[in-house]
Amino acid sequence: MADAAVSRIGLAGLAVMGQNLALNIAEKGFPISVYNRSTNKVDDTVERAKEEGELPVHGFYDPKEFVLSIQKPRSVIILVKAGAPVDQTIATLSRYMEPGDCIIDGGNEWYENTERRAEQVKEKGLLYLGMGVSGGEEGARRGPSLMPGGTQEAYRYIEDVVAKVAAQVDDGPCVTYVGPGGAGNFVKMIHNGIEYGDMQLISEAYDVLKTVGGLSNQELHETFEEWNKGELDSFLIEITADIFSVKDDKGEGELVDKILDKTGMKGTGKWTVQQAAELSVAAPTIAASLDSRFLSGLKEERVAAAEIFAQYGMTDVIAAQNVDKKKLVDDVRKALYASKICSYAQGMNLIRAKSIERGWNLNLGELARIWKGGCIIRASFLDRIKQAYDRNPRLASLLVDPEFAKEMVARHNAWRRVVGLAIEAGISTPGMSTSLAYFDTYRRGRLPANLVQAQRDYFGAHTYERVDMDGAYHTDWFKIAKSTKSRTRIHVL
Repeated sequence: MADAAVSRIGLAGLAVMGQNLALNIAEKGFPISVYNRSTNKVDDTVERAKEEGELPVHGFYDPKEFVLSIQKPRSVIILVKAGAPVDQTIATLSRYMEPGDCIIDGGNEWYENTERRAEQVKEKGLLYLGMGVSGGEEGARRGPSLMPGGTQEAYRYIEDVVAKVAAQVDDGPCVTYVGPGGAGNFVKMIHNGIEYGDMQLISEAYDVLKTVGGLSNQELHETFEEWNKGELDSFLIEITADIFSVKDDKGEGELVDKILDKTGMKGTGKWTVQQAAELSVAAPTIAASLDSRFLSGLKEERVAAAEIFAQYGMTDVIAAQNVDKKKLVDDVRKALYASKICSYAQGMNLIRAKSIERGWNLNLGELARIWKGGCIIRASFLDRIKQAYDRNPRLASLLVDPEFAKEMVARHNAWRRVVGLAIEAGISTPGMSTSLAYFDTYRRGRLPANLVQAQRDYFGAHTYERVDMDGAYHTDWFKIAKSTKSRTRIHVL
């Protein structure tokens, strides 16, 4: 049994993310203890540590020895599947932890579970953090974006570690103390919702360019590479360019064309849309991306539907288009950029609404800053989002920031052309279409909602407000309408 503390920090849960984060921590000069219920994962991690430069990683098979090997006050990161496995791991490890020690959950957890667990371990005198970790396997190893939330005292325990482990950008490490309670998990959840929207919009750009514009995979590769040098510079655009260049090692052509058109998901996008409904915040781009994943899952139904409609003369592409490729590429670039702004604006509005509801006092500009590196949605224009919130921390929406507003106006005609072209061709662009509808709705001073409210008052006496005087009003619409009809009939007779 270990009788002396050998590590600065511990990590339990050694799937690929856990292994990579542990090696990252060790590489930054912090001795780390690792533990996993499956002992072979412990051996694998220790072996990798030796191969990657004799990194200070200490493996343990026994949870008690693992906990006792960490310097006091102890900090233990948990990276296991969200839900019951987290509770089980906490129960196992907390048995050997002492008041003042800290548990950090680095998984994609529902934020209220984090708050529940924080209260539970508090009874034992333990501190708790829910820390969003973004960047995938590569980010975990080389530098992720980290979103820790909980007590500031707990954050201070690990601040020196995470500041070195996180991705580094021009204005500091991609980590910050997000806020109290489950704020860190909530922000990571919204980050993932924005990610859903971003990926959907890129797939639609691909569909229009390929199906309407007839671009080859080589042309798509070159187009996305070029886009990544400008305003669309981002991790997702970069990897998309790479995907189009990868040949199929099991046959002819490129691998992307052989992949089944059926998208998986792990739940954070669904949580984001549910929260949008709970908070009464419009997030149609993110919702459209979720719906598109649901529909992609209906592969057999879609194939059958295509056959049925083909019998009546409707093919996949309704109208053949003669388009100027160069013009189309430029229009799609502008449409994609404008749509992305809508997706990010919706995500930021969700974070702000929850922050107000819970009194978290979240700094939206700082959140944009820590997303500039390491994470999946990292993009050059996040720096401009940070600047927008620096200019006005109470900004109602990114759409009305002067810089972004000018860009939306400059791109909306191209955006409309792309959506219109897709509609004519029978190609669905739900993300771009609903983003455009969101923009067009938000920018109008008057909407047809007056008619909806009149309908509500007609059938449910819900009352309405007037534009010309204060107060709530109700009208007996049925009685007046019937009376009017009677007078009209009498007049006709």
